[in-house]
Amino acid sequence: MYGYFAAWRDDGTLARLHDALRARVRAAAGRDAEPTAAVIDSQSVRAADTVPRASRGWDNAKKVNGRKRHIAVDALGLLLAVVITAASVQDRDAARPLLWNLHRTCRRIRLIWADAVYTGKLSVWAAAMKMNLQIVTRRNPHAFEVLPRRRVVERTFAWISKHRRTVRDYERLPASHEAMILWAMIALMTRRLAAQPAHLSNTHLVFNRDHGDAIGTLLAPTGRD
Repeated sequence: MYGYFAAWRDDGTLARLHDALRARVRAAAGRDAEPTAAVIDSQSVRAADTVPRASRGWDNAKKVNGRKRHIAVDALGLLLAVVITAASVQDRDAARPLLWNLHRTCRRIRLIWADAVYTGKLSVWAAAMKMNLQIVTRRNPHAFEVLPRRRVVERTFAWISKHRRTVRDYERLPASHEAMILWAMIALMTRRLAAQPAHLSNTHLVFNRDHGDAIGTLLAPTGRD
């Protein structure tokens, strides 16, 4: 089983499966397959004893010893990109590889919403990739306030944390934790598609003969550009 997990993680099969499902879910919700806006944020999670010292750290603000997952999501809360770092890494530092991955995989993204911790030179770096970084700030910094865009990404973190293997980080490799997050989102999206009426979802799973399993490649036009 781990052999398939590692093979699909490393050869891109898992990412392609995830992205194809995301396009289907967006189409079923009446959205274009490719988004034009994203929300970014991070979450520190405790690491199990299986996580080596070299890839874990201490988040002093959250009092967490472990890793930090940095994600970008679309307006529906669906995952667009993920980067795993030690919990000690600052959000604005990890945002650069996150936005670079987002730029590579979602070429139509032009607007990024983020909270105040991303203020600074990141906006200039994002602009070089034709992305506009928009900081969503609280009107009263000393009072609790539900921020419309932040709520979307916080809900995604809640979805991810419902899965046993992602409630904390158990993985020796950061790439394996990234893969577990993709699997968590795949489970969520397949349940969503299964709940759609037949005329809204004509996704078909076929055998991926290269790996000898049925999880394979998603074949079906989305019906939208």
